[in-house]
Amino acid sequence: MVTKERNAHTRLIQLVDQYTSVENRFETPIAGLILSRWDTPTQASSNMLDASLCLIAQGKKQVILGEEIYTYDAEHFLFTAIDLPVISQIIDASPEKPYLGILLKLDPYALAQLMLEAHVPFKHRTEDKKGLAVGELTHELTNAFVRLLELIQTPEDIQILSPLIIKEILYRLLMSPQGDRLKRIAATGTNGHRIVKAIEWLKHNFSKPLSIDDLANSMGMSSSSFHQHFRDITSMSPLQYQKRMRLSEARRLLITEDLDVSSASIQVGYESLSQFSREYKRFFGMPPSEDLRKN
Repeated sequence: MVTKERNAHTRLIQLVDQYTSVENRFETPIAGLILSRWDTPTQASSNMLDASLCLIAQGKKQVILGEEIYTYDAEHFLFTAIDLPVISQIIDASPEKPYLGILLKLDPYALAQLMLEAHVPFKHRTEDKKGLAVGELTHELTNAFVRLLELIQTPEDIQILSPLIIKEILYRLLMSPQGDRLKRIAATGTNGHRIVKAIEWLKHNFSKPLSIDDLANSMGMSSSSFHQHFRDITSMSPLQYQKRMRLSEARRLLITEDLDVSSASIQVGYESLSQFSREYKRFFGMPPSEDLRKN
């Protein structure tokens, strides 16, 4: 790293370390900005990753989507333009050099609006269409995150300045080598954008029976085209996606809402408790009753 890049990175480490010194997850007063800290590597765990831009100030993390493995560190960022069920694991962390992570939630509609405002060029291409990718972290992006985190120290400035800095971050992401992948999903009228709308519908209706034909038709797509584009972006079928959303929500209900196993399974749309338990164990590595006891 050159001197100014090293200084920005050092400052980023200092800020995340400072804000996470008391708790390992800090939801900052800046909407959608979350910081995390781990002193040891973690076990691989299944979770829903929100549409977000993820940076690591220090350490290394691995994310698995379908059969693909994505590894990123302090020199790379990871982003997903849609909510995705992934398996994640922190693979480099120690008490001396803890893992220090930054997550900024993304709004696909804000990205689409920014593309219009800035006249960001968009080209249809045929390469990898997955909604998750790793890119090289630039000094400009690092510097923008440093300025965003420094706003936490002056709360009176957050309301006015944070939207401006976040807009800069989104612009730099769109203009990065990985930007075309994001544009295909954010741009209104593309098949990627239709899949974003379908996922938004699934997020609010995952407990209901799913008709692929009806959902595809409501998005203005044929069933075969919808299924193919959905798999291209998420690495899974719509039914697999719905199942993972159900299981992730069930786990949240069990652990944070104190629901019993039967009530949680019914609330997320399962009619068979035995089927729920089998699929839960397959996804999270243990039966729901055992998971509940451990947490």
